[in-house]
Amino acid sequence: MSLADSGSTVRDTGVSGEQPVRGRPRSEAVERAIIEGTMKLLEDGVSLAEISIERIARTAGVGKAAIYRRWSGKEELFVDVLRAAEPQDPELPGTSMRDDLIVLLEALRLRGLANRSSAILHNVHAQMKSSPKIWAAYHNTAIEPRRRMAVEVLRRGQDNGELRADLDVELLNDIFVGPMLVRAVMRPDADLPEELPERIVDTLLDGLRPVSSATRQP
Repeated sequence: MSLADSGSTVRDTGVSGEQPVRGRPRSEAVERAIIEGTMKLLEDGVSLAEISIERIARTAGVGKAAIYRRWSGKEELFVDVLRAAEPQDPELPGTSMRDDLIVLLEALRLRGLANRSSAILHNVHAQMKSSPKIWAAYHNTAIEPRRRMAVEVLRRGQDNGELRADLDVELLNDIFVGPMLVRAVMRPDADLPEELPERIVDTLLDGLRPVSSATRQP
């Protein structure tokens, strides 16, 4: 899978805080070559542990300096490779908490489907767990921002009266994403139908919305 095929753009991860050398503009073509060169190595079955900056540079047809001007090391580069291969993070409609939650779960469903269909994603996700540095970089720049976004959606729901104010939004986030993660990760044979995000959200919200005094049972 190439960067062009993925429809994603390379994004700064912010892991190292390093900036490109002044006076040397970033080239999207060079970045694309580096990302696609890394993807080619992964497609050829080279493990993360065996991929070095030197090998990536040779495959991409660039110098090592071109890579280090953009990424502090291969851990940071691998995060951008993964994010280029994954579906893009969604823009929230902002119309309601329910709508935003459905969009977030739909993105998780699509990543689950991509992980099943993409050899790169499947193999790299499996290998990342044995590399604490790569996993930490991916968690900090991809997983954690998504979690914060979901928690903020739930907080806005409480502020807007769409969700009971006494609930722990951190726990609620786990409850909402849990069913999708179980199907996407722990049950690779389970279906991930298009209506699943809406079914999960509506099933949970039935018991989480505020209850008015008029409808509360005595």
